[in-house]
Amino acid sequence: MNIDAKQVADRYLAQWNEPDAAARSALIREAWTPTAVHVLVNPPEAVRDGAAALAVPAPPLEVHGHDALDARVTRAYEMFVAGGEHVFTVAEEPFVLLPDVIGVRWSMVTADGGEAVGGGLDVLSLDGDGRIRTDHQFIAAA
Repeated sequence: MNIDAKQVADRYLAQWNEPDAAARSALIREAWTPTAVHVLVNPPEAVRDGAAALAVPAPPLEVHGHDALDARVTRAYEMFVAGGEHVFTVAEEPFVLLPDVIGVRWSMVTADGGEAVGGGLDVLSLDGDGRIRTDHQFIAAA
C-alpha cells in the first residue's frame, strides 16, 4: 500500500477545523470507512475519576460509523474551534508505522499566535483506499 501520510494527516485535521457542518460531514464520509471506529484511549479526567470511584479501570471511549463520528467531530469543533480561539494543526511530519498504519502528532494552538495549548497523537489504520478504519487518539497536555 502506497500511503501519502501527509495527505491523510491534512485531510484528518481539516475535518476538526471545518466550520461548515455539511462540508465537515462530507470530509468525514470521504476520510473514514462507513464502519470506522474512533477510540479516545485516555478519556477526560472526569471520566477516569468516575470510573475510579466505582473501582473500575477507566474505559476508552469509542464511536462507531459516520453518524457517530460526525457527532464527535462536531462537538470537538464546538468546544475548541468555533469560538475562534483555537485551531488544530499537524505538529510534525506524520509517519508510517506499518504499511497501512500512520501516526499523526497534532496540536491545538491559539488562533492568534499559534501557541500550543494541547495536543496528542492519533494512530490511524487505513483501508486499501487510504480511508480510516480505526483511529486510536491519545490526548496529551501541551
